[in-house]
Amino acid sequence: MRKIIILIIILFSLNFQAIGHVQHYENFNYLEYELFRNNKSIGYHKYDFIRDGDNLSIISEVNFKITKLGVDLYKYFAKSEENYEKGIFKSYSSKTKQNKKDRYVKIKVATPEKNLIIDGSSYKGKANNQFIVGTWWNHEIVDAKAQISGISGRIIDQTVTFLGKEEIKIGNKTYKTLHFNFKSSDITLPESKKLNTDIWYEENTYLWVKAAFEKTGYWEYRLKTYK
Repeated sequence: MRKIIILIIILFSLNFQAIGHVQHYENFNYLEYELFRNNKSIGYHKYDFIRDGDNLSIISEVNFKITKLGVDLYKYFAKSEENYEKGIFKSYSSKTKQNKKDRYVKIKVATPEKNLIIDGSSYKGKANNQFIVGTWWNHEIVDAKAQISGISGRIIDQTVTFLGKEEIKIGNKTYKTLHFNFKSSDITLPESKKLNTDIWYEENTYLWVKAAFEKTGYWEYRLKTYK
C-alpha cells in the first residue's frame, strides 16, 4: 500500500507553468478522464475552465478508490484551483485526502522577483517561476526542467523524451498524438519514488488524451469527454 501511495503522489505531481500557453485551450470548457488500474475503472479526474474577462480559473477534482474483495483498500479525493490573468499564472491551491491523511499546497507569485512561493505539506520555500505544478492538462510541462507536486509542493526534477507520433484509439475515436515520456532526473531516488510516465497529447490541439505508467499495477488515464 505504501508503494501505491507514493506512485499516486507522483501521478498528480505534474503540470502547469507559471507562464504557460493557456491560450491553446481557449476552446475547451470541460475535460473529463477515466482512471484505470489493471484495466479496471476506479475513478475520474475532471477539469472545469471558468473564464471572466482576462481571468481564467481551472477547477480540478479527482476521486477514486482501490478495492479488493469488496473492501476499500485506498480512497483518494482532491480538489484544486489554478488561476491565470492574461495567460500568466497567478496562484494555485489544493487540498487532498489520502485515506485519513490530509495534504495541501498553496502557491503564489512573489513580487517583484516573480519567483514562486510554495507553502505545502512537503515543501515550503521558493521555486523557479518556470517550474510546472499540479495537473496534466497543460502541454507546456514537456518544456519544464522540474515540476511541483500539486499535492504537497515537493519539487521533482524531470527529463522529458519525445517518443514520436502515434494514433491512440479511445472508445470509437482515434486521436493523432504526440507521445512523451517523463522520468525523474535524479537517479539516486529509490525506485518507489522515481517518475516514469508516458503522456499523449493530440497533435493539433495539444489536448491531453492519455497517460500510462506501471508500478504495483498498470495505470491509465483515458480521455472520456470534453467540450
